[in-house]
Amino acid sequence: MESALWKGKCLDDEDDDEDGVNVQEKPMCPHCMNRREFTGLAAAGIAGGVLALSAASAQELAVEPWDPDRPFLVTGKPLRVQPILMHARYSPRPKTSWRSWSCIVNDAAAAEEVERIEGELKALKAQATFPIEFLPIAKVTSRAEAEAVHKADFDVVLLYAASGGNLHDCFAKAPTRDTVLFLRHRNGPTYYYYESFGRRFVQPLTPEQVRQNSAKNHGPVTLDDAVVDDYGDVLWRLRALYGVRNFVGSRIVALGGAQGKWDGKAPAVARERYGMEIIEVGYDALAAQLKVALADAKLRAQADAWAKRYLAIRRTKLEAEREHIPLAFILYAVFKNWLREHNAPAFTINACMGTVMNVANTTACLTLSLLNDEGYMAFCESDFVIIPAGILLHYVAGTPVFLHNSTFPHKAMVTCAHCTAPRRMDGKRYEPVRIVTHYESDFGAAPKVEMPIGQRVTFVDPEYSTPRWLGMRGIVRDNPFYDICRSQQDVEIEGDWRRLIPEARDSHWMMAYGDHLAPVGYAARKLGIEWIPLSEA
Repeated sequence: MESALWKGKCLDDEDDDEDGVNVQEKPMCPHCMNRREFTGLAAAGIAGGVLALSAASAQELAVEPWDPDRPFLVTGKPLRVQPILMHARYSPRPKTSWRSWSCIVNDAAAAEEVERIEGELKALKAQATFPIEFLPIAKVTSRAEAEAVHKADFDVVLLYAASGGNLHDCFAKAPTRDTVLFLRHRNGPTYYYYESFGRRFVQPLTPEQVRQNSAKNHGPVTLDDAVVDDYGDVLWRLRALYGVRNFVGSRIVALGGAQGKWDGKAPAVARERYGMEIIEVGYDALAAQLKVALADAKLRAQADAWAKRYLAIRRTKLEAEREHIPLAFILYAVFKNWLREHNAPAFTINACMGTVMNVANTTACLTLSLLNDEGYMAFCESDFVIIPAGILLHYVAGTPVFLHNSTFPHKAMVTCAHCTAPRRMDGKRYEPVRIVTHYESDFGAAPKVEMPIGQRVTFVDPEYSTPRWLGMRGIVRDNPFYDICRSQQDVEIEGDWRRLIPEARDSHWMMAYGDHLAPVGYAARKLGIEWIPLSEA
């Protein structure tokens, strides 16, 4: 769900949260990190990048400084929303019924309503934590006026259905455009369609009809698209549609190629069903760029300075060989160069538990964590069973996501574990971390991130590469240190956890802080995905 702005704790505060107090309960210092909108990757280039690595030549490398205080990047394109006020024009007639429900039945009343809506949309935009643009409000009283509006460039119709008979004319017409209806009951002049909207105008979709939706056709307007009074419900729907807009056709760099854990069809499904562009880069390219990078004395010195600064972040403990930290930053520079070169916000690595260690003389675990903390999407194992869910969840949540293994559910408990967890899971502050080795190899550097006890999280668990996804909420209960992947959380599943036993797949889940079940489910259905929420709202 769309959450309030985080009220966290300044990184410079002297007291810690090791006593179990959830630091999110404490007030935020005004100089803590805030988010900045990063809109239009093509126009600005990823992160304003200044990397200039070249596999063929380059004696010195210009590298954008790594900065842990840099506001969290927002890599998505803005959602363009076209508000429409639909109303009728009636004139009083003696001794007969001349109007229907709603006082918005003439131009004067419509002008007042437009002014009211303008103020509400200004407030709504201020609350949004994702890039959104509201176009000027269009007033529609006829089919011709509706058709004229549809010629504009936008992604979503936000329809204020006050009165009049042009409801279907106002619905978005293009197959990848969507419609959200706003109906007033108590927060302004009551709308006619607050009374009449329902099965008379829109039929509920069956599961089979939902499966007919796709990345290329989001399907018809449904009852789920209607909101009464509550702009919070409007906002999470718009965030979901922002997620859809940026998920479909997303670009990702795949070092070592693409694969699917337990489902080899997954990369092809990601390309065909969701239009994902997977840019495969070979390990020979990595070896060539690392040769250039390691020959650059200035870059090596800069990587060592970054390592010192990272280790100086409050609540950071080094329990691995320090030499791996600068090497992780060298990898960071190379990977960021590829993101910039290919204008991609996401990265994944195959053969991360073997090949990369011999090429880079370290692991990629910490490097992926750094990229996630910065605002990119960075995943291990190149598993395109789970990566599509991770990209969609990232855009819906507006924060980093954690790709992890899960365990057999028992007594509502599962353990979530992997070696690449982000530290900045809320997009703002850095969680405590112990930098240890990668578990399976006992080599390199991997973050063991400690998440706040009591933190609510959302999970997405795809059924391999089929269009059937499970969604769950959970509560972090412990950060153990079992002999498994390093970042570990024992999480209590909310809702019907027993139903999860036959549903849990032997693959990966995605996790994000907060409760995002409603918007992810809304987005999934637009894409033709069967959404199974095991933790009902």
